[in-house]
Amino acid sequence: MRPSPRGGGVTPVIARTRAELAAARSRVQGTLALVPTMGALHEGHRSLIRAAREHADTVAVSVFVNPLQFGPGEDFERYPRTLDDDLAVCAAEGAGLVFTPSREVMYPAEPQVTIRSGPMGERVEGITRPGHFDGMLTVVMKLFQLVRPDAAIFGEKDAQQLAMIRRMVADLDVPVRVVGAPTVREPDGLALSSRNRYLSEPERRTALSLSRALRAGEDASPAGPAATVQAARAVLDKAAAEDPPLALDYLVLVDPATFTEIDDAHRGPAVLAVAGRVGTTHLIDNLPLRFGSPKES
Repeated sequence: MRPSPRGGGVTPVIARTRAELAAARSRVQGTLALVPTMGALHEGHRSLIRAAREHADTVAVSVFVNPLQFGPGEDFERYPRTLDDDLAVCAAEGAGLVFTPSREVMYPAEPQVTIRSGPMGERVEGITRPGHFDGMLTVVMKLFQLVRPDAAIFGEKDAQQLAMIRRMVADLDVPVRVVGAPTVREPDGLALSSRNRYLSEPERRTALSLSRALRAGEDASPAGPAATVQAARAVLDKAAAEDPPLALDYLVLVDPATFTEIDDAHRGPAVLAVAGRVGTTHLIDNLPLRFGSPKES
């Protein structure tokens, strides 16, 4: 189970049960990198699989829509499920193993002991989606235990998720190297997301305000954090008056390690993060920034 470094032409082993996964994992030679996904794979996921090939001999992809990270009224039931297409993507990109468990396989019994995300999980996205990060960290920990990867690859588009996973791995001494991969965007700037397929053409035009706001903030960043947020907010205020409107959940400038908001005196790395709803679709985006010169940081 050692795909070509270039990918393509590989038929991945498909494991649907714990026993099938254990058997497949026992046959892996060398190192293994895991790309956890909820399916509906797009070019962003392809880039994660390609990045994973740079970090291990074999790539495993998990495809599981995790119910624990969806809150009441969220889109769990209608979240796109495209397994046949996902398997084709995995094969094309050179994944050697795909784990596609059912809910019953992943959670044989209702979980009583779960991962708590703590104060960090109650900030920013955690305010909008209470309990989301508890469910996300729980399923990631379960995947780490079941797949036993040497490395795991996550997209930087979900910056708070990536920060939380890194913190969990550090706090609980999990022997997995966590790697972030850059956000992939469509030609018009919209960050790739499985939820983009929900958007109508008018909604998509409004959704572009998220990436426009980030670029406006980046352009203003030499003037400092306060100017950065002000420039981004001006774009989002206009989007709130569009038809259809953007319903802003948050716009924050945070420390990338803790996701606490920074002040205007901050020097060093930061993340400008934004989220909102267009119609019924929840979208997030972010941009890493740095304030001050390298010597100041």
